[in-house]
Parts: sequence; structure tokens; C-alpha cells
Amino acid sequence: MAEKNKTDVIVVGGGPAGISCAITIARSGKKVVLIERGNFAGSKNVFGGAIYTQPTKELFPDFEISAPLERRNVEHKFAILGDNDSTVISYKNNTEVLGSYTVIRAKFDRWMAEEAKKAGVYLVEKTVVRELLTEKGKVIGVKTELEDYYADIVVLADGVNSLLAKQIGLRSDIKPEDVALSVKEVIKLDKEKINDRFNISDEQGCIYEIFGGPMLGMLGLGFVYTNESSVTIGLGVTLNELIERGIKPYELLEQLKSHPTISPLIKDGELAEYSAHLIPEGGYKKIPKLFSDGVMVIGDAAMLVNNLHWEGTNLAMISGKLAGEVAVDALLNRDFSAKFLSKYQVKLQNSFVLKDLKTYKDLMEIAHKKSGAFLDYYLRKINSFFNMFTTVDSIPKRKKYYDFIKTFFAERKFTNIFSDFLYGMKLVWSILKWY
Repeated sequence: MAEKNKTDVIVVGGGPAGISCAITIARSGKKVVLIERGNFAGSKNVFGGAIYTQPTKELFPDFEISAPLERRNVEHKFAILGDNDSTVISYKNNTEVLGSYTVIRAKFDRWMAEEAKKAGVYLVEKTVVRELLTEKGKVIGVKTELEDYYADIVVLADGVNSLLAKQIGLRSDIKPEDVALSVKEVIKLDKEKINDRFNISDEQGCIYEIFGGPMLGMLGLGFVYTNESSVTIGLGVTLNELIERGIKPYELLEQLKSHPTISPLIKDGELAEYSAHLIPEGGYKKIPKLFSDGVMVIGDAAMLVNNLHWEGTNLAMISGKLAGEVAVDALLNRDFSAKFLSKYQVKLQNSFVLKDLKTYKDLMEIAHKKSGAFLDYYLRKINSFFNMFTTVDSIPKRKKYYDFIKTFFAERKFTNIFSDFLYGMKLVWSILKWY
């Protein structure tokens, strides 16, 4: 291996996964180069808007004091939208407990990168890695548009597409059903308006997780996050749904913004930012091979996203931390073989990361088969029930309940209802059987 441009570890990608990996390695006293294609870490990173306290503290114990945070989330709302109505369930906790903060990624990732540099990480920005360098089947470095860099270990944190992992056969082409296209807008609003509309104080934040509305019948979810002086609103829909239906995601977003439950939250706001991003949605069964000789894969590149709980950043950070620990161990033992680096996957399996993804391993398969039922018909029926329950007229309540139950069998065949029940039980069983 060439000695020029040689370091212990190269990490490709300056998002939460890559930075977490690099800073873990640097803190151990090893040499690590972090390569980011954007103008700065975070410039090309997109997500809904929240980072989680506990995993962030594992990497940055004092982040609540020094990091550029927007608001501490104290309320989480689940909104089921019909065409013009909605059912909203809310959970609120004002105590100082482990939770989440909204952040602006361009600010937060840049802060993380600065913390990494302080720890000894050598950050190379505005540099695109074109391909991996290999020798006798082992990854030995990377080729950029400028020159080649060499390392004992290369860690891939280059995002959901990860062409580098594909290059060495760790993953195949991504299928449209395994990714969601997420679009979002950041809308400027006065802090006072945000506080009033979301019923929160200056330092408090609120999250909306949205089902239905313009996404009825599709595998998709919407979201709203409150920032200090702006609101983030967006949605994500699996790519195959958009292709098959010929729908543009920004059209769905405009419909979501105009829904009578959502529009008052962003009324009179000024558009500050629009972005789109692919999110891995394949779940546990679509996780690629995570290691080979001289290389490991982390974060979105490893398809580590818990789509039901909107968790991705925390999985990325912990996967980066665990890969960093294995890299340090490998450097101490001078063993960079796939067998040794497989310890990374073992660590993931023993952590919440793969345990949680395994819990929901059947979710996407069932969701694809039953999206018309679970993400359309039953969502509408929930709103229909509350419409019936809250309507005051001269019809006896017993008759209302009886008529409501009859509609199930009038609108949907018994065989379909029975099939829905079996799939629901299959999902519940797949979640509980591991415990």
C-alpha cells in the first residue's frame, strides 16, 4: 500500500453517522480522515427535524449546552387526516426527561463537524469520492476527483444510494418500494405565532406525525416540527407509489398544507427552504452486508431507519459509534479482515438498532399488501366513528352504534375484513414473539 496520503481510517460522508464514527476513532488517538462532498458538513443533509437526546449524549455529553438547538419537544401529536376532517391524539410531557430537540441540519451537522475537528478528525470538504481502491479483494482507500487516499479501514457513510457499497458488491440496486421520497418546506413564522398555534412556550417544541390526508391509501407519512422561528412541514411516500400513480411529491405537500387541520398552523408563513431526500424504507430484511475486508457500512448507507417511529439520526449516530469502536480495536490488533470487522454487526445486533429493526421486520411487507386497508379505509373509519360519536341529533345512540358496525360489512367484504385481521395479528405476533 502506498504511504503517501496514508491514514488509519477514512470515513466517507459528513452526516451524523460519519461524524460519530470519525470522532469515536479520533478520541482513541488514531488518525482519521472524514471526507464530505458538500461545501460543509450538513450542507446537503436533509431530515424531518429532530435529534434524540440519549444517543446524542453518548457522543456529545454536553451538547445541550453548546449545540445549535431549536426547541425541546414536549408534545407529540398523531393526526389522522380524512379529506376534510381529522382525529388528533396528543401526548405531552413538560418534565425534563430524555426526548428530542428540533435542529436545523446545516447548523447542527456543522457544529458536530467542528467538535470532531477539535477531537483530532481531519475534515476534507468539497471532495467527492469517485470509487473505492481495492487490492486482492480488500478495500485499501478511496479515489477522489483530485487524488487517491489510503487507509487500513474505510467506513462508508455516503447515504441511502451508497454507490461505493454497490461498487464492491455489498448491496444491489435499490428498488423503488424500498425507499421513500421525502419533501419538506421550512416556513418562517414569528415565534409568538408558533407558540400560540401549537400551545407551547419559547423553549418548547411540538411534533405532528400525520397519517392519511393526501396520502390516503399510499405508503406515506407526513410531519410537522416547530423550530425557534420557523415550522418544518413535509411528507414521505414510497417511490413506487409515486411512480405507479404518476404523482408529484410537491403536489401532495401542497395538498397537505391546505388541509383544514394543517393550514392554520402555517398560515401567513414565508417559505424559507424547500428540499427533497430519499429515505431508506426497506427495513430489517433489506439491510445490506455491513462489512468486508477493510470496510464497514453505517447509517443510511446501511438502510438503518426505523420508519414507523421516524428514527434515523439516532440509528446513524450509534451505528457510527459502534463501527468506530470496532475500527479502533482492529487497528490495535492490526487485523482488518472481514472476520474481524464482523464484530461491528455483532455490536449492532446486541444494540437497540437491529433489535428494533428486527421487531418490525414484517412491517413493510404487510404495509405494501394492505396499504389500501390500513392506510385508507380504516383511517377513514376512525374519523367516521368520531364524527358519529360527537354528533348530537335525535337519533338514539344505540341505533348509531348499530348502523356504524353495519357499515363495515356493507362497505368492505367479510373476507377482506378477516384477511385484514389476520395480517394485523401477523404483525402483532412478529413484534411480540421476540420477547
